[in-house]
Formats: sequence, structure tokens, C-alpha cells
Amino acid sequence: MLQTGVTRRNGLQKIGAGLALLAWAHDVLAGSQLEEPLSDAVRSALSAALRAGPPPIPEFAYPSDQQRYQRWLEAMQARLVKKFPRAQGRQEFLQTVWYESQRAGLDVALVLGVIQVESNFRKFAVSRAGALGYMQVMPFWVRELSGADPSVLFHLQTNVRFGCVILRHYLDREQGDWVLALGRYNGSRGKLPYPQAVLTAQRQWK
Repeated sequence: MLQTGVTRRNGLQKIGAGLALLAWAHDVLAGSQLEEPLSDAVRSALSAALRAGPPPIPEFAYPSDQQRYQRWLEAMQARLVKKFPRAQGRQEFLQTVWYESQRAGLDVALVLGVIQVESNFRKFAVSRAGALGYMQVMPFWVRELSGADPSVLFHLQTNVRFGCVILRHYLDREQGDWVLALGRYNGSRGKLPYPQAVLTAQRQWK
């Protein structure tokens, strides 16, 4: 079938939009958070992450809370089999993400959404901007605190602790505005594609 000029233009526009989306998706991994002064509370929380061991096994005051956690853990493990083939690795990852999310007062589905968009669950992901690990944390956060080797950000709990504390810090600075906080986390404050991608992923992990 012959294409009209309008049809051809529409096709080219769709291709262009698709290429732009692919280019943006690649840039998502840049993770260019900005270096800035930290409050004592944020500095203390991040410093503790450099000395943290494995997260504690969750304890619950009520059996119903324990049951909800177990249902969540089983559901998430089933969804992450391809990313973490070893059952022990899946459980450790999910236990850590759950614990650090609760500690920072964040929705665990949101944190999983950030990890999905930032690193696609790759522990040793490195962006073009130099951000590291699951939550694509910039090395200057470590140097700011202790001058330690930034490779500590490849440690599961250290990385997730840093990512959650930084995201909480940005959310507080933006007075609860998730779009601005997520944009700040990615170094794209005021732009919609990154926050929209994370919030869409968050719904997938509910």
C-alpha cells in the first residue's frame, strides 16, 4: 500500500519519539545527584551505613504484621527470581530493602521502583556520571563523610541505606513533593520523565 505524505510524517514522528525515549532511558542511569551541605542527622545516618552489618531479622509486635510481611516477601521473591537466581540472595536483598525503607520512612514499593529505574537490580551498575550500585549513589557522598573507598557503595546494605537516606533528605527539602524530590535524586529536578518512570515502577511493585 502506498503511504501518503501525512502517513510518512506520522511514522517518522513515532520513530523519533521512540528514539528520544530510548535516549532518555539510557540517561536515567546517569544518577547525577548534586553535592550539598548535609544536616547532622543525615550525616549521622550515612556514617552509620559505613559500619553497618546485615539488617536485623524483622520482629513484629502483632502476628498480623508478621503475616503481611511474609506475604510481601513471598510475592516479591517470586517476581525477582530472574534478577536473583539464588533464594538466599533474593531474601537478603528484599530484607535489606524492606528494613532500610522502613528506617527512612519510605514506601518499599517506591524504593524498589527507584532501584528498577536506576540500575535494573544490578549490584555493580556504574553510570556514565560515576554513580554506583543498586540505587546509583554518587561517590562524593562517601568521600564527604570519611574519605573511604567509594567501592563500599557496592555493598548491599551500604548502598540501599545511602539511597534511602538521600531520597528522604531530598523529600524533606522539597516539603513532601515527590516529583521534585525524585528529580533532585536523579539530578533532573523540575523535569518529569524520571519521576514519572519511578512512580510508574512503584505501582508495579505494590
